[in-house]
Amino acid sequence: MSFASHLEKTTHSTASSIGHAPAAVPAQRGEVVVSLALRHAGTRIVTLRYEVCGDAELPAVFVAGGISANRHVGSSEAFADAGWWEAQVGAGRALDPRRHRLVAFDWLGSDGSLDAVIDPADQADAIACVLDALRIERLEAFVGCSYGAMVALQFAARHRARLNHVVAISGAHRAHPFSSAWRALQRRAVALGALQCDESHGLALARQLAILSYRTPEEFAERFDAAQVVDGRVRVAAEDYLDHCGAQYTARTSPLAFQRLSESIDLQSVAPECIDVPVTVVAVQEDRLVPIADSLDLAQRVRGPTRVQVLRSLFGHDAFLKEEAAIAAVLNHALNHTLQPAATSHSPIAIEAAA
Repeated sequence: MSFASHLEKTTHSTASSIGHAPAAVPAQRGEVVVSLALRHAGTRIVTLRYEVCGDAELPAVFVAGGISANRHVGSSEAFADAGWWEAQVGAGRALDPRRHRLVAFDWLGSDGSLDAVIDPADQADAIACVLDALRIERLEAFVGCSYGAMVALQFAARHRARLNHVVAISGAHRAHPFSSAWRALQRRAVALGALQCDESHGLALARQLAILSYRTPEEFAERFDAAQVVDGRVRVAAEDYLDHCGAQYTARTSPLAFQRLSESIDLQSVAPECIDVPVTVVAVQEDRLVPIADSLDLAQRVRGPTRVQVLRSLFGHDAFLKEEAAIAAVLNHALNHTLQPAATSHSPIAIEAAA
């Protein structure tokens, strides 16, 4: 089934080597302009920007993170800046471009140029367009974290013939209503900032609220001291940290991009019964955005063979960024072990606890 027609493709490619790799590894960036049928906003002409690292003959792995992530997953000689998942990418690491061809893209709408409702299913179809442009018929795996896990599940449901395995870390088949309410307040903060002609301040406040949902009370109890009176007002110890997070985010994200991608999370809805590829589900006990019950519900209902790993982490939803060793172990197992097809209509589930 075709969801888009390609209008133009431009690429920049160079032979490069990962900074800590002894052998040259090809790295490539490019973009493709397509006509994409959006579920809620009609057909739009959009530009999709991607990055690839690894030889074209290697099995391809698509990698996607949260709504703040982009196409630059890890550093290379050609693209030397640190990527958003630097700890997992490189020679000898879980995502090794000498063993897999790593593919990633900038989320549809992340550049702030698309003022339309974006569904996670639209992202999945956009990824299929990128794979078409790169002439990748099938992915060995789709590794998704947070929003990326949601899109991975959509891809598995919509493009099953192009995928061998899903690794869904801290993301499920639906957005939990409590988490959606949390995000709705963040978007109201952005709207309030716009009414006051101060969108950056509204976006910074939204990001600070988001940080509280990504982390845990236990982490804050360990990191921060009691409140103090400063210049006649009470200032809590975490405010400097939250201010820093807000400033960093507003420097690289437009309010419109945040709004549309935040909305997109809340539109997540895919029937697990439509997914019959092997799925590794990774849940974090302390995750307040993706309750472990939702991850287990996903695993119970997926038709393909399923492996569930439950992590414990002080960092909650952000464990996929902070728990480097535990996540590396999950990825290594998922990329090196084959989940066997189910003998019945329901998937066999292996639930494991990981440190």
